[in-house]
Amino acid sequence: MARSRNRIVVPEARQALNQMKLEIASELGLSNYEEIDKGNLTSRENGYVGGYMVKRLIEHAERSMSNK
Repeated sequence: MARSRNRIVVPEARQALNQMKLEIASELGLSNYEEIDKGNLTSRENGYVGGYMVKRLIEHAERSMSNK
């Protein structure tokens, strides 16, 4: 089994990141994403979820930085 190299720097953020992942998956039409065997999804489907998460996090950081 592959070992993830990703680690959450702020453990308190884990729940918020998981919630964001589920919201994005739902918006992309992947209902019940939490229960889906991710191995049965295409690389494109899994990549979209992660890609949109990064996009939103960057947008949030940019907004936060511009307000300072």
